[in-house]
Amino acid sequence: MSVSQVASRYAKSLLDLAIDQKKTEAVRGDMAVFKEALKSRDLVLLLKSPIIFPDKKIAALRAVFEGKLDTLTMSFFDLTIKKGRESLLVDIADQFTEQYNTLFNIALVKVTSAAPLDEATTNIILDKIKGLVGSDKQIQLETALNPDLIGGFIIQYADRLYDSSVAYQLNKLKQTLTHN
Repeated sequence: MSVSQVASRYAKSLLDLAIDQKKTEAVRGDMAVFKEALKSRDLVLLLKSPIIFPDKKIAALRAVFEGKLDTLTMSFFDLTIKKGRESLLVDIADQFTEQYNTLFNIALVKVTSAAPLDEATTNIILDKIKGLVGSDKQIQLETALNPDLIGGFIIQYADRLYDSSVAYQLNKLKQTLTHN
């Protein structure tokens, strides 16, 4: 069984348990906190290290997340580590978020722009995105800044990319001029 299949099954189990205990929102929030903490290289190395004993990994996670995560999430982390699957926690968190979004009909859309977007521009982009993803979906908009775009924006949704940045347009123009 592939790593993604195992991670998907663990995520599904956690989601089912969260639904049963009416803690889906809490666990979803916990996964966001956990994924943010995974930006720490040290935490990722700790989880993936075969040298560190499981009880030390559990103690480290408890030290970092005690009081910040729901008891269901902490118990799930404990069980996952005891089963020797701690290296999958990163993938499990991603799979959980994906399955949660599918279950609750949420479309995750990332908009990267050269400058912060004002409310009017954000609303125009949201209207365009609704046409792209379907009006039945709830849109969760994630924004990022990248001054290298010069102007405009890039929209990412699922496996689609819409690039209307000035940098992209200039690059296209450059390619056209060099090929003619």
